[in-house]
Amino acid sequence: MSDTRRFLKATFLTNFSDYAVAFAVVAVIFMIIIPLPTILLDLLMAVNLVLALFIVLLVLYTKKAIEFSIFPTVLLISTIFGLALNISSTRLILAKGEDFNGQIVRAFSRFVTGTDGTTGIVVGFIMFIILIAVQAIVITKGATRIAEVAARFTLDSLPGKQMNIDAELNSGAISEEEAKRRKAELQKEVDFYGAMDGASKFISGNVALGILISVINLIGGFIVGMLLHGEPFERALTTYTTLTIGDGIVSQMPALLISIATGLIITRANTEGTFGEDATKQFTQNARIYWIAAVVMLFMALIPGFPWYVFLVLALATGYLAYRLSRKSQAAADRVKAQEGEAGARKAEPSQELSPVVPLDPISLELGYGLIPLVDKDKGAELLERVTRIRKESALDMGLVVPRIRIIDNMRLEPSEYCFKIKGVEVGRGLIRLSFYLAINPGGVTQELAGEKTRDPAFGLSAVWIAEDSRDKAERAGYTVVDPPSIIATHLTEIIKRYASDILGRQEVQSMLEALRKDYPAVVEDVQKHLSLGEIQKVLQGLLREQVSIRNLVAIFETLADYAGITKDAGFLIEKARQALGRQLCLQYADDQKLLRVLTVEPSLEQKIIDSRVDTHGGTIAALEPAVQRQWIKALTTAVAAVQKKGYFPLILCSEASRALVKSSTEREIPDLVVMSVPELATDVHVEAIGEIRLEG
Repeated sequence: MSDTRRFLKATFLTNFSDYAVAFAVVAVIFMIIIPLPTILLDLLMAVNLVLALFIVLLVLYTKKAIEFSIFPTVLLISTIFGLALNISSTRLILAKGEDFNGQIVRAFSRFVTGTDGTTGIVVGFIMFIILIAVQAIVITKGATRIAEVAARFTLDSLPGKQMNIDAELNSGAISEEEAKRRKAELQKEVDFYGAMDGASKFISGNVALGILISVINLIGGFIVGMLLHGEPFERALTTYTTLTIGDGIVSQMPALLISIATGLIITRANTEGTFGEDATKQFTQNARIYWIAAVVMLFMALIPGFPWYVFLVLALATGYLAYRLSRKSQAAADRVKAQEGEAGARKAEPSQELSPVVPLDPISLELGYGLIPLVDKDKGAELLERVTRIRKESALDMGLVVPRIRIIDNMRLEPSEYCFKIKGVEVGRGLIRLSFYLAINPGGVTQELAGEKTRDPAFGLSAVWIAEDSRDKAERAGYTVVDPPSIIATHLTEIIKRYASDILGRQEVQSMLEALRKDYPAVVEDVQKHLSLGEIQKVLQGLLREQVSIRNLVAIFETLADYAGITKDAGFLIEKARQALGRQLCLQYADDQKLLRVLTVEPSLEQKIIDSRVDTHGGTIAALEPAVQRQWIKALTTAVAAVQKKGYFPLILCSEASRALVKSSTEREIPDLVVMSVPELATDVHVEAIGEIRLEG
């Protein structure tokens, strides 16, 4: 029996708050129907006033809005509670009239009306109207509008914030648990402001209903007092107007506090401190404004007719505050200088402090723990040698010195998985089967091999994982067989080619300029005289984006210096730089006999592409109509497939005016398509047109 009693007691204490809230909500609903004695009405009115005060204080001491996430529900309950009290007091006022003995209503009516007689009633009624107007027109309307805007902007910014969290997670800046916590907090914020958008309507409804109840009190009081109780007009006017004012003030004061709390919680940004801490910090940042204010108030004290003693006291107080803030700022500056001196003295010592900037690796290779043997020096570290060789080859082929590639293990990856990241963002991923070989079908191989089917991570070709004893058979069948280190190395080479423009930053461009300045100072000086570092970077990135080698920097910079005086448009300068590298481009795609086989574009179609030109902040693009774009891509895909079937490299030749537009219109569907213009053709290179692209019909 004692165990049962302890169990019931523990259960009741654990769920006491739930029971209390449920009972309070039900009681509030019944208050609207059941008449209350005046002593209980006074108690509940006091509770309502204190509750509203608690809510305001909670909001002031809340650092983030979502820390008070139940505020919309509290707003609803407090509004219903206030209306229930208002209805109960109205019933008692109309029923008892002059005999109504509610102490709080009587106290507020005497406090507002002040003196007895008609003057006090008129003044009190005017004050009541002003209070209602301030709440309805200023506070409630503003809070409702801010809630609507905050809800809309919070919802609109949700995808961007989620992408930022995912980017930080992918870069390793935060853990998976931290990412889940942030996303949950973000969802709470969206739910909170969405709920506040609707809950703010309760405030405006409460104000409107408060006005209606006050009017009913007056009209109903006259009817009850004069017609039912036989009171004279003056007595009925005094009694019911006074009680209406008191009842209205009692009901509107908590509503006013709740409205202020609503405005505070939705106008506050998420900060690290409370409202008082933030106000103190932000109002004491600059002593200069207080010096200026003190001088202005001192000047106003000297103006004839002004209360000089008031402005003089304010000027002295403000001046003293400015003096204290100046001393505080000077002391902070002295501490900073002292710390800088100590830091200089400890310059030779290793710093234990974290840098305020956490740099991202320009390019990194992350390995699952099962692939660590590929970079283990005790086991040959074959992959490390491949990576070093790839960096050298990229410098020779693309003219881009790839920064050091950081190789790290990542426990979040599968044991046999790897991924490449550029500046913390993943750009490629693959799966490796150690002790197996990857047999890649280059096309045309019909013989099936036994093994696990997959895709080549570098080019997306169909492939099969085979054992070592099947290697000779696969090679005889026409498959390209590669070992695990070669798979990663080939994938890395393609990643560097595809994302070379992202790897090239301004610091790399500055290093190129400094290295070139030693042998070609005039060229570097001339190009920097016309173009900024960022403008040079955009041109070089545009060339790398189409896999044009920038190794011949002298020719590129001389061309930029020649045309930068005409325009600094990056698209125009890229085209001129390509033309300066015309022989290099032709030999890159021509065969041993210097024959360049090309596809041409039907003239009317080419003109249509030119007419669709649109200039954007990111450059010039072709904006064909959707139907025409689909026909264009379909015709282009068919032509490219036919050229590849013949064993030729697909290359489009068009005019200078349409080259960039043709390339931009095909980047999404055929990103590796090579597009050249007629001015880029070298004189000793022969051109053979093997097809013309035209729209059907």
